[in-house]
Amino acid sequence: MSNETTQHSGAWVAFTYASFLGAALMVALGILFMPVDIWMKGYFAMGVIMLVQSCITATKTVRDVHEGRRMVNRIEDAKTERLLMGVGKD
Repeated sequence: MSNETTQHSGAWVAFTYASFLGAALMVALGILFMPVDIWMKGYFAMGVIMLVQSCITATKTVRDVHEGRRMVNRIEDAKTERLLMGVGKD
């Protein structure tokens, strides 16, 4: 049973935040300066916001499922180890 926890460096976290903010800014500027009516810009902006929200929700759900399986596997490993220790004592 391994107790691995992967920690990201501060530089990596800062890079991911900067990348997200840069991409969001570029999309916002693209929508703002697009030569279309304001209602179309609003429609595109709502679509982008909903897409970002859906991506965040999907990412969190996938991570939660992975973490849940990891915890179940840890519990099963502990039960197996306890069972093997009991068999070894006999």
